[in-house]
Amino acid sequence: MKKDPNKGYIALLGWSLNAIEAAENFDRRYVVVAPDWAEEYCQKHDIPYVPWNFERLNDRSMEIAETLNEMGVDVAIPMFEETVEWAGAINSVLLDNPRLYGQSLLLRDKALMKRRAQLGGIRVGIFEEAHDKEDVVRFLKRVNQTLLKLDGDPNDPIHLKAFDKAGCLGHRVIRTPDEVDTIPDEEFPVLMESHLDGWEFAVEAWIHDGKIVFLNISEYVTLGYSVFVPASPELEKYRPQITAQIEKLIKTFDIEFGLIHPEYFVTNDGEMYFGEVAYRPPGFKVFELLERVYGFNAYQASMLVFDPKSTDEEVKAFFPKEVVDADGYAGCFGVYPRRRVVSKLEIPEEVEDDPYFESHELTPPMEETVTKRTAFGTHWGLVYFKGDEAARMKELLKHMEELDFYV
Repeated sequence: MKKDPNKGYIALLGWSLNAIEAAENFDRRYVVVAPDWAEEYCQKHDIPYVPWNFERLNDRSMEIAETLNEMGVDVAIPMFEETVEWAGAINSVLLDNPRLYGQSLLLRDKALMKRRAQLGGIRVGIFEEAHDKEDVVRFLKRVNQTLLKLDGDPNDPIHLKAFDKAGCLGHRVIRTPDEVDTIPDEEFPVLMESHLDGWEFAVEAWIHDGKIVFLNISEYVTLGYSVFVPASPELEKYRPQITAQIEKLIKTFDIEFGLIHPEYFVTNDGEMYFGEVAYRPPGFKVFELLERVYGFNAYQASMLVFDPKSTDEEVKAFFPKEVVDADGYAGCFGVYPRRRVVSKLEIPEEVEDDPYFESHELTPPMEETVTKRTAFGTHWGLVYFKGDEAARMKELLKHMEELDFYV
């Protein structure tokens, strides 16, 4: 597509083929910043590319910001959790706003993030940092003591999460002190949180000039397994409260532009609790699901709101109207093998015959023994569905958990 020199010049931080394809078909100039292994592919396919290995920020970190600055790049967009901090560091140079680096640290470190949210008057569960196993046992006991548990009552679980990894990575649920022994020492330090009983959901909000321009509510059927968009009418009825929460988040974290992907819980009495917020595209291909029902490309949407040269009119014209403009519901299911030993991929007939079934990206197994999942592991691939009814979509995605795709 023809590039408009009057629009912003964008750097994509991290390797994402879908984002590159979106940039190719968008009117902005772009460059991909990715590790050395991407070079050959970029040369072969004429993709503008700058090599950079995203190790920890160090003395050489400024080099990439200077390189992009000299190229005339206007803004850097993080594609993954691991590049959020880099985007903050680079944008503080490109946009001449040192605060953006500090902001990226808050959006990256789950403990700092919760503290900042609390300071902004946002409701969070009880949380603490753990440096070793003793800390975890102490926290488990204290949380359950607070909940007035009696001897013999089952413990309320606590959740352990890595400070700076994407959502499900390193997420463990601990119910008993014995389970604490299974945590490898190298996973510390971790963030510990009390368990929130409630309906967990995620939001994708595109922000321009400090205002929400499009807000999607993604409904989890089972966390780590399945999601669909837009949310069901039962969850959508909370939209005004959810919007108010996101506005509070924008104010608390000083967010002027970009895409945020926060997670919340709504409890039985309608209270909203903040889980965490990410400054990058969501997992589980939610961007692709949004395109299926709304017809707009969510990667391009992000380039638009990140670009300091985008106008209000252009941004308004790009986005459809939430819920009303969706033609149905799109969902996907992450497949985990249910057996310990598998030899082949076999899509159940009832899945392929279902009118909601669209496609899958499952591949035959590479090895026969399935590695045991200690935490929320990585799924083996996604199955996509689209249809007219939220209730039917929910039921279908739930039912997928009982089926074997690998036999």
